[in-house]
Amino acid sequence: MKRAILVAAVILTILLAGCAQQAAEKPAKKLKVAFVYVSPIGDAGWSYAHDQGRIWIEKNLGVETKYTEAVPEGPDAERVIREYAEQGYDIIFTTSFGYMDPTITVAKDFPNTVFMHCSGYKTAKNVGTYFGRMYQARYLSGIVAGAMTKTNKIGYVAAHPIPEVIRGINAFALGVKKVNPDAKVYVVWTGTWYDPAKEKEAAISLLDQGCDVIAQHQDSPSPQQAAEERGAYSIGYNSDMSKFAPNAHLTAPIWNWSVIYKYVIDNVRAGTWKSEEIWWGIDKGVVDLAPFSKAVPEDVKKLVLQEKEKYIKGEVPEQYPFVGPIKDQSGKVVKAEGEVMTDEELLQMNFFVDNVIGEIPQG
Repeated sequence: MKRAILVAAVILTILLAGCAQQAAEKPAKKLKVAFVYVSPIGDAGWSYAHDQGRIWIEKNLGVETKYTEAVPEGPDAERVIREYAEQGYDIIFTTSFGYMDPTITVAKDFPNTVFMHCSGYKTAKNVGTYFGRMYQARYLSGIVAGAMTKTNKIGYVAAHPIPEVIRGINAFALGVKKVNPDAKVYVVWTGTWYDPAKEKEAAISLLDQGCDVIAQHQDSPSPQQAAEERGAYSIGYNSDMSKFAPNAHLTAPIWNWSVIYKYVIDNVRAGTWKSEEIWWGIDKGVVDLAPFSKAVPEDVKKLVLQEKEKYIKGEVPEQYPFVGPIKDQSGKVVKAEGEVMTDEELLQMNFFVDNVIGEIPQG
């Protein structure tokens, strides 16, 4: 009897060991990560830059990814976000400002899913926000534009009158002013994120006013192409757009979203993820400048790189160049000498600095 019990115990031990080995050999569940884009990924712009981050994490972090492109902001966005949640995606990145409320709405019904919304300000226990301090790179590109203009008229094709866009215009204008106090930045609004024809038309209107450098805050390279056709210079956005305007393109403020995507995925895997508001800059590598074209003189490159190093070495506050003296278009002092704008002030920005020509649409 004792022998039978001993044999049974040995067999049970072997079986348990086998089960344990099988469990150890079974690979960990692959994280499923979804992305919702507001424009086509072939646009070389905003969604393209996000998708480069998606491709990077899929290749380097061993996650399963899926995306839906050209999703309008509104009810359609909520539908797409909800479908990904229902399909069991572990992390859902919603990559446009107008996806904010749909993201919050869907998140309430899926408390075990991590949602990350780009550029918004609403959070929840399972919803975080992320963005980059793109105004830093905008400022650097403004230095290039200010140095390269001959007419002292620089055009800016602007998307929607929200703080993010206004902040970028002002940072760009402060960069222009640093090297060329006589130059002005002329703003035309399109009310679009991605409408190539409309954005090109806006650029042409600026060129007709005598602007010889064109900057932009949209997803298509159309403003770049308009500058190329007119023999003017251009500053791109989101990614290196030089292939669309090889003679016009000087540089571009660009995104590297993989930095934030890796951070979020690492934390979800480690079980340490928590809702937070990420707002990283040049020092973390989230924003940068595209390579300079051959048209940019060495002394201009040197100055820009010196300014960039200030961010990397922590020699200036993250809010730089929003350090006084700063005046608005009416000449009113917004920040006195040496005063630094707070993040809250930057996130609510609704004025133009004094070397910008144009109005901010209200309502």
